[in-house]
Amino acid sequence: QVQLVESGGGSVQAGGSLRLSCVGSGRTVTSDPMGWFRQAPGKTREFVAAIYRGGNSRNTAYASSLKGRFTISRENANNTIYLQMNSLKPEDTGVYYCATIVGAWSDSYFRPSQWDYWGQGTQVTVSS
Repeated sequence: QVQLVESGGGSVQAGGSLRLSCVGSGRTVTSDPMGWFRQAPGKTREFVAAIYRGGNSRNTAYASSLKGRFTISRENANNTIYLQMNSLKPEDTGVYYCATIVGAWSDSYFRPSQWDYWGQGTQVTVSS
């Protein structure tokens, strides 16, 4: 079993920044992909960013609309991933979820159904 706990959400004005954290426990395989999704009220859950191991390097993936403003990183020693969010916009408002895939990276990483475990989510609210 895997447990994921997010933190760092809050309220911020447009243009501000937040840093989300997600700590994993239980199965702690540093090669397992980990990522972030978000869900706005009345909308489906959407992919934000992920970090995974490809060969001998660590790779990242981002939703194209967010690349440049959001940065995902990983600290293996603490089994923690982070999401640095800059230049926040009101449309970034939603619940942000951490997730992990047990095993190999999936080419369909943008689909929530490909991810095996989820955290409880942390609320991010951006006001204009």
